[in-house]
Amino acid sequence: MRTNLLLPKELVDEVDHYAGPRGRSRYVAEALAERLRRDRLREVVLATSGALNRADYPHWRTPDDVTAWVRELRAEVTDPGPADQP
Repeated sequence: MRTNLLLPKELVDEVDHYAGPRGRSRYVAEALAERLRRDRLREVVLATSGALNRADYPHWRTPDDVTAWVRELRAEVTDPGPADQP
């Protein structure tokens, strides 16, 4: 899609320096895509902030607590299924 944008000359000159001849549109599109990805991520983080109650997850309090919790989970014996399976 073709669009017109008003940008400061210094900014366009710097984009052209890095984008090279005829690379401006691709460079700007990639920069906008990266910014949109960060903005969407920030929006999700803000929307879900506080979704977990600290009291419900005491094993996440410190890095050492997390490590101990993960080790406990990995040490659990799981159901291997029926005895006749290899």
